[in-house]
Amino acid sequence: MEARLNVMASPVAAKALKQIVAAANALSESTVPAATRELVMLRASQINGCAGCIDMHTKEAVAAGESAVRLNLVVAWREATVFTEAERAALELAEQGTRIADAAGGVPDEVWGNAAKYYDEDQLADLVVLISVINAFNRGNVITQQPAGEYRVGQYKH
Repeated sequence: MEARLNVMASPVAAKALKQIVAAANALSESTVPAATRELVMLRASQINGCAGCIDMHTKEAVAAGESAVRLNLVVAWREATVFTEAERAALELAEQGTRIADAAGGVPDEVWGNAAKYYDEDQLADLVVLISVINAFNRGNVITQQPAGEYRVGQYKH
């Protein structure tokens, strides 16, 4: 499979995309655990059908110490017993934030309140930005049909 378009070949689009990459890299300073961040990005990417991001965040999660069992169960996290309550709250926030078009009113108060039990305001802000950024990447990659399988851990980190 080949991508429909090389977005980085456009000077304006490349400049904009580099800003989104910089935003994603800034989130590495978050106190939200790296494994949780990878699980959140993986779940949003699964929902959006973004093969490139699923490839990337699966490999980054393994590098962050995630097990194959937990990675395979992200898609069914509600029924899985391998996630902490804090991780479950982050995954639920990721799902609701990714599927905002499916629910009038956006993310329900109960979902936000549950996340707020486990994450402080800075961490909640980080999760909101993380979910927003991964959804931006997902949409661009899906529109241009970016292929998956070639990602190398740390490839886009600076």
